[in-house]
Amino acid sequence: MAACIHTEKRPRLNSSGLRNLRQKGRLPGVVFGKNAANEIIHISMKQFEKWLKRGASGFIELQMEGDRSMTVLLEDLQRNPITGALIHVDFQLVQTGEIIRTKLGVKFVGTPIGTKSGGVVQIQDPYVEVEALPKDLPTTVELDISAMEVGDTLFVKDLTLPPEVTVISGDNELLVSVSKP
Repeated sequence: MAACIHTEKRPRLNSSGLRNLRQKGRLPGVVFGKNAANEIIHISMKQFEKWLKRGASGFIELQMEGDRSMTVLLEDLQRNPITGALIHVDFQLVQTGEIIRTKLGVKFVGTPIGTKSGGVVQIQDPYVEVEALPKDLPTTVELDISAMEVGDTLFVKDLTLPPEVTVISGDNELLVSVSKP
């Protein structure tokens, strides 16, 4: 099920206008897609932060004024480098018959055996880039790391994905390792 966030169109604003928008609790953003015009929007900062805290994966239903809605995926998120506050968000429009390319979150399951002997889990990349039709796209990918010893590493090739999903990330891209402290 897709999360639902109320969305409003916004005019093109300069930096002080965008700052005022953020102070009112609204997050500026853009929705783009293949064969579709870009839409400049703003959404509720509180609603979006709640969605991020729940895991930030899967489809989002953006409810526009006039009973119009768009199904989107989170494409990019910009934060203030000092405060970590949200600055801007980019959404990719999901079109049912079109193959989409996106990043899926990798959920690491279990506690590695190597941590009992002093090993430290190092997550190198919590995302994997894939291509698929929207109906075949999983919300997250689980990777069991409970059997990992000190010195073990897991790569993109170690993921188990449905056959309809094409992995774009390189097979030898490092996801997680257990190393000596």
